[in-house]
Amino acid sequence: MVNKIAYILLAIFLGSLGAHKFYSGRIGLGIVYLVFCWTCIPGFLGVIEGIIAAFKTSDMNGNIAV
Repeated sequence: MVNKIAYILLAIFLGSLGAHKFYSGRIGLGIVYLVFCWTCIPGFLGVIEGIIAAFKTSDMNGNIAV
């Protein structure tokens, strides 16, 4: 469970570096995003994941399951 607002902001602005993956505890995917950041593909995926996370419902504390 991660904070929804923090995850969305990290995914949109630092998604190309995999910051949202490191934040959510998915270190392996974060490293993959970091290695392939020069291709711009992780940047597009980060924006898409941020948009998807925006539509997920959060709990009472503002956390979402990723």
